[in-house]
Amino acid sequence: MSFGPSAIRGFPVTGSGGRVEYRLARNAVVKEFRRGRLSRLDVCDAHPELIRAARNIGTPLPEDCPICEESALVHVTYVFGPRLPAHGRCPATPAELARLCRRADEVACYVVEVCPECRWNHLARMYPAGGRHRSRTPVRARGNA
Repeated sequence: MSFGPSAIRGFPVTGSGGRVEYRLARNAVVKEFRRGRLSRLDVCDAHPELIRAARNIGTPLPEDCPICEESALVHVTYVFGPRLPAHGRCPATPAELARLCRRADEVACYVVEVCPECRWNHLARMYPAGGRHRSRTPVRARGNA
């Protein structure tokens, strides 16, 4: 599995902040499930809307679910930011995600790993995008033009 910027549906990270990976937290949850300390009900609790998005617009992964070990995982991306709905936007195509990542306002993108069959879900990564660089012309100089 790639963890570089190209792993995000082939789009570079354009924001000024860093990317956060949640792989260690994911592995800890899977380990606790396999040891019997967490039940399937504890870890397979995806919201119905997340399952709908996973089935209809998720990006398939070449990896089986770590819980049910029967179904392939998918990634679902949500984008939050100014002038977007409070519940975020779930881009349906790579072109729509690219458009959201080119916005003038910085947005936060969350990639969720989902198993549509057993309802396993875990936040895979978060990264900032958008926020085009503003002109470096001082404010006073712009006012005099």
